[in-house]
Amino acid sequence: MSPVVVLIVIASYFLVLYLISLRTRGRADNATFFTANRQSPWYVVAFGMIGASLSGVTFISIPGVVGAGGANEAFSYMQMVFGYVVGYAFISIVLLPIYYRLNVTTIYEFLNERLGWTSYKMGAAYFLISRSIGAAFRLYLVALVLDIFIFAPLGVPFWATVGATIILIWIYTFQGGIKTIVWTDTLQTTFMILAVILTLVSISQFLTGTTLGFIDLIAQSDYDRIFFFEGGWEDPNNFFKQFIAGALITVVMTGLDQDMMQKNLTCRNIREAQLNMTTFSLILVVVNLIFLSLGAMLYIFANAKGLAIPERTDQLYPMIALEQLSPFISIVFVIGLIAAAYSTADSALTSLTTSFCVDFLGLHTLRSQEAGNEKRTRWMVHLGFSIVLFLIIVVFHWVNSDAVINGLFKAAGYTYGPILGLFTFALIFGYKQMDGRGVAITCILAPILTFWLDANDLFCGFELGFLNLLLNGILSFAGLLLSLKWSRS
Repeated sequence: MSPVVVLIVIASYFLVLYLISLRTRGRADNATFFTANRQSPWYVVAFGMIGASLSGVTFISIPGVVGAGGANEAFSYMQMVFGYVVGYAFISIVLLPIYYRLNVTTIYEFLNERLGWTSYKMGAAYFLISRSIGAAFRLYLVALVLDIFIFAPLGVPFWATVGATIILIWIYTFQGGIKTIVWTDTLQTTFMILAVILTLVSISQFLTGTTLGFIDLIAQSDYDRIFFFEGGWEDPNNFFKQFIAGALITVVMTGLDQDMMQKNLTCRNIREAQLNMTTFSLILVVVNLIFLSLGAMLYIFANAKGLAIPERTDQLYPMIALEQLSPFISIVFVIGLIAAAYSTADSALTSLTTSFCVDFLGLHTLRSQEAGNEKRTRWMVHLGFSIVLFLIIVVFHWVNSDAVINGLFKAAGYTYGPILGLFTFALIFGYKQMDGRGVAITCILAPILTFWLDANDLFCGFELGFLNLLLNGILSFAGLLLSLKWSRS
């Protein structure tokens, strides 16, 4: 594609997002930025959350791993998706009622209510670390594709590509915050799904001459297997490992994550929030199946044309979309890719800003006459996290060597584990007299011990994989229990 066309597409897309932000933000204040004044329609939130949960990881990595072998080969990722549904049910039934009953702005205020100040701050701090790393991983993947296939040939350095992306996101989010995100995510979800469907249909028509011919092609291939039971616990695609990991990842990375829950907390009431969560989880199953179908067709297309599979399978989809298919599909892919980048970073910046402002600066407790100072402080925090994301992505570009999706979930296992332990302990016990030193020591040591146990192969060949999140959470919970007993002795 002509670089001029690409730049026009990106500029036009940004303009649409900016117009949406102008329309939605109104006279934005902290309540608008943090909670959208709790007036978001549940169905808009449900649809927009699809794009936020998928992001660049699913958009590029999931199709790439279908035929790569190892973890998530073929359609085995659906085993994890089925676990997602169980996790979303837990969030809807258990966590959402608690958050709405306490009327929290950030979900970590629950920890303050149940366990005290230190647990509250540790939970919020780990979220800031977790979401910064997670958002950087996702945005890095998209920026890397834009760099390799579009901007690097023009002589644009990688850091400039990343910087420009983050600046544009900051411009349309710094005023309206989550109120703007709820509506822009709807647009971005639409473009992401359309890009995948149109690419899938295009490849199907090329290979079979029919729109739905891909169904038979996939059924006749080696890529359509969903369930893996034979390999035992050492198999990274084992059903039980994937299913349990999917449920845990959902509970922790959605239910205990301010980024994802902030959107749910903008609904008018608990009933609409639960309806949103249920609808979203069911749609997500279908959408992931479409993404995996595209992955299978990408490999079938590459084999039919004798194309070499890239060493980094993340690059298979962009390679075929930008170099092998029609200019129309190339444009559609670029729009979908930009949508994936923006849906990842815009909500991350908003939630990071919200958590830091509320959990550490207490902006929502300031007097109304200090509103001007509040707004300036919020803008500066928003800008600060934009810079943090930029720096993490640039550093990650220098050192990364793992597949992005596996690196993302592995990192999340270490950073989200203490959050899982804290919330589990709070749900079961809820002692406000928790010893602050014990809580801090536990939350610091649990991830380190998890890493050490996993790195030294102390499980007789059993690979934890995504289950390091469960081990981390168990160690955190055990440490909190010991801390409670020690403080009472």
